[in-house]
Amino acid sequence: MSIQNAIGPRTAPQGFMTGYLDTLALVERLHRLLLDVIKDEFERVGVLEINAVQALLLFNIGENEVTAGELKSRGYYQGSNVSYNLKKLVEMGYMHHERCEIDRRSVRVRLTKKGRDIRDVVEELFVRHAEGLEHRAVIDLNGLEGINTSFRRIERFWTDQIRYIY
Repeated sequence: MSIQNAIGPRTAPQGFMTGYLDTLALVERLHRLLLDVIKDEFERVGVLEINAVQALLLFNIGENEVTAGELKSRGYYQGSNVSYNLKKLVEMGYMHHERCEIDRRSVRVRLTKKGRDIRDVVEELFVRHAEGLEHRAVIDLNGLEGINTSFRRIERFWTDQIRYIY
C-alpha cells in the first residue's frame, strides 16, 4: 500500500483551490502591471535607455552597496536575470562596480548619480501611487497590512516547500 492510498486522495476543497488559483493569477498579473506602470512612467519622462526591470533593480538597491548574490538571497531576482541586468546597468553608467576586497570573485555594486536619479523617479511614482490609493480610498493602512501579512505567510509556506519538501 502506498502512502498516497493510505492518506487518501490529495485534493484541496474546490472553493479553496479556486481561490488559490485566482490569487496566483492575480500576483502574476500585478507583477506584469507593475512593470508596465514603470515602463509608462519612463516613457512619460523620456527615459528610454533602461527597462522597467532594471529601474526596479535600481530602486531596490537604493543607497546600499551589494553583490548580485545578496540581491538573489533577498529574493528580489533570479541568478542570470540579475547578473545580466547588473552588467548592462554598469555599462550604461547607472552603477559602479568593484571587486570585493575579501572575496576577489565577488563584485560589489552601488548606484551612480545617474542611477540615483532613476531610483528617485521610481520612488516619486510610488509616492504618487500611495497617495492616490489613500486619497481615493482604494485601500487603507489596515487593508495593506492584511494583504502583506497574507502574502508573507504564503511566502513562508512556499519557501518551506522549496527547502523541506522533495
